[in-house]
Amino acid sequence: MRWIDRIPMLWLVGIAVYLAGAPFMPEPHLVEKWRMLLQGSLSKPIDIFDFFLHTMPMVVLAIRLWRDTQRRRQGKD
Repeated sequence: MRWIDRIPMLWLVGIAVYLAGAPFMPEPHLVEKWRMLLQGSLSKPIDIFDFFLHTMPMVVLAIRLWRDTQRRRQGKD
């Protein structure tokens, strides 16, 4: 997990925001894929790949923020 700590936060936020919104028109893929998942129609391999491609940077960012928070808490104890 230390490799996540070495990614510059600015890059991580930028990539996560960009891939969450790309393509911006007519509808972000992430919105479309989450809707398909909730409706039960996310079944094509390309759609599943797209779902993971657009979701993974946000997961990595969430892990990074959690790890930073844990380190700060340990430093205060």
